[in-house]
Amino acid sequence: MLSVNRYAFKEWAATCAALAAGHQSLLLRKGGIHEQAGHFEVEHREFWLFPTRFHQNPDEIRDDARSLLQQVAEEAPSAGVIRLALYAVVDEVIEIRDESLLPRLSDLQILAAPTVADRFHYRRPVLFVLPARIYRRAEPMTLRDTPHFAGCRTWVDLERELVTSGLTPVLTDVDHADHMLAIRRAFPTDSA
Repeated sequence: MLSVNRYAFKEWAATCAALAAGHQSLLLRKGGIHEQAGHFEVEHREFWLFPTRFHQNPDEIRDDARSLLQQVAEEAPSAGVIRLALYAVVDEVIEIRDESLLPRLSDLQILAAPTVADRFHYRRPVLFVLPARIYRRAEPMTLRDTPHFAGCRTWVDLERELVTSGLTPVLTDVDHADHMLAIRRAFPTDSA
């Protein structure tokens, strides 16, 4: 793990809550409007998770995970404040180009099947699965929300490097290995 990192990955707050609770160990990404040429690239294999409520819609999350929306609403920082508490280390990148594989994601993450399909089909048919080990800070760091963080893009360059010491894994080594095994079984290297 890097000792300091200034990069963050924008993700729905509900997904961040699912990662923090150990309900999932992967991120799905298509790419935002502001991605270079409209295509997502894994620019960083380690990053802070930057929770956002922009575009987050209850209908886009599985029924059994909708309570996370209430949780993140109750825990939301005051306006103008960003809290960073989670850090991700990506194990690998799986590029899905076959739509028939999308149902394999249903038990591995909280997004509803139509949401996953919409992301897959947006602009060109592809979806990136990023299996990751998630770490947590005991006390979240707070940053002032500025226009620098605005826009539909995946990557945010933070204004300063943030120290990663003191992070603890969300899942035990055994539980993390089990999650990674489930992902690898769902997407063997020759199937994606």
